[in-house]
Amino acid sequence: MKIELKPMTVAKLKVVRQSDFGAFLDAGTGNSNDDILLHKTQQTAPVNIGDTVEVFLYLDPKRRLTASMRVPKMKVGQIARLEIINMTNDGAFLEAGAERGIFMPFAEMIGKPKIGDVVWAKLYIDKSGRFATSMKVSDEIRRASKPAENVKIGDKVTGTIFNITEDGAFVFTNERYIAFIAQKEIPRVLKCGEVVDVRVTFIREDGRLNGSLKESKELAINGDAEKILKFIRENDGKIDLGDKSEPEKIYAVFKITKAAFKRAIGHLLKERLIEKSGGGFKLT
Repeated sequence: MKIELKPMTVAKLKVVRQSDFGAFLDAGTGNSNDDILLHKTQQTAPVNIGDTVEVFLYLDPKRRLTASMRVPKMKVGQIARLEIINMTNDGAFLEAGAERGIFMPFAEMIGKPKIGDVVWAKLYIDKSGRFATSMKVSDEIRRASKPAENVKIGDKVTGTIFNITEDGAFVFTNERYIAFIAQKEIPRVLKCGEVVDVRVTFIREDGRLNGSLKESKELAINGDAEKILKFIRENDGKIDLGDKSEPEKIYAVFKITKAAFKRAIGHLLKERLIEKSGGGFKLT
């Protein structure tokens, strides 16, 4: 039975003849004009007439079916972190170890990845029978994950964002744990494929983690307090902002909320580094 050979697929074909610039593979049509070139530069090991070789098929610049022994390094259904190497009007191409990048349609993207991004992706066969990739890997990562072990609240875990929803972001850690970061714990815009350090805030019964990308309140207070103290020292030892100051004025100076300002001021008062002075504060 004749097998239709398509670009962006892997096939096992027989070497039927050799030339100075490569080997020709039997396309199964009975017509030697249809034989597929396996150029010497696309051979990863020597081949001889009669050998059956596994090859990746693609179209050359003249739209001719061409073969390479550099096939994808992952199997269909597997996931890996892959780099985006090209973008087109139809989608993106990801580096999967094959002679050519593997296509990912826009419908299989999460967010707006760009060239150079490294994202979690899976290899699959599309409706036309060709290789394709997808960033929708939540099910695969869930199966590959394991419950968190020897993790305490407050610990930091490092991982890669594999999904972003209206509720928050999901991270697959280096230890194969899944961590969820709620939107309120995300201080900036994130993107899939980004590597983040997550502070563990809760450990669920199923071994999954909840986390935050924000500093703990204690660290945040110390950081804000240092910022305010530095400002006071550089401004004649006093500050005119206080409890009754407008939130906009506080944010314009320190880029923090009024609530964070009051917490930091309270910390400085407790440490007796500052004292009240009129509507503001001064160094003790």
